[in-house]
Amino acid sequence: MSHRNIEHLNNNRIIYRRLPVLDKPSHSFDWGYYFEDGTHEFYDLFRSKALINTYKSLRWHLRVIWHLNPELTLDKFINLCKFIADKNNGFTTFTIKPDKLLHVINDINKSDLEEPPNNKERKIIFKDYCGLDTEAKLKVVGSLSGRRSTTSETDIYEAMLIINHNNKRITMPSLASMLKCSVRTIHRKMNDKLKQEKTILNEKV
Repeated sequence: MSHRNIEHLNNNRIIYRRLPVLDKPSHSFDWGYYFEDGTHEFYDLFRSKALINTYKSLRWHLRVIWHLNPELTLDKFINLCKFIADKNNGFTTFTIKPDKLLHVINDINKSDLEEPPNNKERKIIFKDYCGLDTEAKLKVVGSLSGRRSTTSETDIYEAMLIINHNNKRITMPSLASMLKCSVRTIHRKMNDKLKQEKTILNEKV
């Protein structure tokens, strides 16, 4: 598998990470921000080791990129789509046929680019270069999760991302230990989307 060529995006000043714009954090810390009610405005593409493995995922990633980079012309967007869709550049797990990619691009072009793409809810956002190692981040998530009487799906998703970033496999016991709850609770809260995300993240470990 090719290494993800994120340098190409950086060199062309493509925005693929953006903090919430309208939602304000409940608490701000040296390490980052906590949104008690959650936020859907945080976009952070290509941070995890998981690659794009479906057309649905590809469409979402490309739509987010155009939403975050409204100054892109259609021609520049098409060239960027071709780069990301090229399996050799390390963003996808499969080869995308040109006609299929064109269909995806046309579909995105017809959509309302001012409308924010659907996004997973986040409650904890760590700043880049926050100085916390993985163990410290796990403690933060566990501590903030412990403030609430129940473990939420968002808590589980946050924990999954941190475990994956540490290049470890995500397991039900590891999630339960981190979030200070029972394994039964994790099983009960694990919906189909989280299970699919867990599988995708573990494939890259």
